[in-house]
Amino acid sequence: MSRADVAVVGGGIIGLAFAWEAARRGKTVVVFERHPLARGASVRNFGMVWPIGQPPGELYYRALRSRERWLELARAAGVSAEPCGSLHVAHEEDEARVIEEFADLAPGLGVKCELLTPAEAVRRFPAVNPDGLKAALYSPTELAVDPPAAVARLPRFLAESHGVTLRFGTAVVGVDVPRVRTADGEVWHADTILVCSGSDFETLFPETFAASGARRCKLQMMKTRPQPGGWRLGAHLAGGLTLCHYQSFGLCSTLPALKSRVAATTPEYVRFGIHVMASQNPAGEVVIGDSHEYEPDIPPFDNAGIDRLILSYLRRMVRLPDWEVSARWHGVYAKHPLLPLFTTEPQPGCHVIAAPGGSGMTMAFGHAEAWWNAHQA
Repeated sequence: MSRADVAVVGGGIIGLAFAWEAARRGKTVVVFERHPLARGASVRNFGMVWPIGQPPGELYYRALRSRERWLELARAAGVSAEPCGSLHVAHEEDEARVIEEFADLAPGLGVKCELLTPAEAVRRFPAVNPDGLKAALYSPTELAVDPPAAVARLPRFLAESHGVTLRFGTAVVGVDVPRVRTADGEVWHADTILVCSGSDFETLFPETFAASGARRCKLQMMKTRPQPGGWRLGAHLAGGLTLCHYQSFGLCSTLPALKSRVAATTPEYVRFGIHVMASQNPAGEVVIGDSHEYEPDIPPFDNAGIDRLILSYLRRMVRLPDWEVSARWHGVYAKHPLLPLFTTEPQPGCHVIAAPGGSGMTMAFGHAEAWWNAHQA
């Protein structure tokens, strides 16, 4: 029988973040992942570390802590983390009013951002479509990471630099504190067991999942071919629909009018939860998305119409040299209607940590630090 101070079930970004934080505090750690490499929501996203999307206050500062950890990983583990910033472009007057109000409020909220005129935005970010541009909001805090590469490299870094034991390709079939049982007959003892397997924690604790209030959310995404001639997007790009999506802009008194106009003029975007964003990975591919369909109405098949809506909206925001789509996919993650992170303790010493609501890349390291600060013996 093997033993560790902490057993982590799930090798996605949340599980790896909590494992790293435990190892940093001197604990022995084992990580279980049922696949040879994580293949869920942690590798099916934009690769955006996106503090600007978090509500001002504790969650925004937690996102900035995550940003610091990503930069530390870039230095220590060779993980790509590019400080690219983000740009919200406004092509309608009501969108411009929202970002102008937010820019006015930001200094008092501790949020770093800058309002740009159309001329300034196009000069600094030539990829932006200038036609009808009213204003833009620049934030310097965002990073571009490469999710598949990062989630592949981080386990090796944990093993090499912190002595974390990896049990990848090993499914956990039962938890009975202090025991963790695997499908191949292994039994591990751990003082603390962290179940960080996304919505799949339903497999181990179905009653806990049913009572959690978390819902699965399906998103559709795609990417272009590598852009020619070393062309770069620059900052992460977002638009008016994104202002309606993220909680950070909810404090703006001008937002309800924007939401009303969007609902009245583009109901299909509201129906599918579409807000359009773009990022660029180290290979030069532009990653584009996304949509939000919630259970029980998640279809098993992707909707080509959603992709058309996303691309149509993006063409108003940006001028790409090459629009050919090279890959399409969908991801599924768990989201809680109220909590930024769902945590519960179904057994003494066993904690379920799940449902970061699509912000795992942004918040994982900050969430892990805050949780361990609260639970450190």
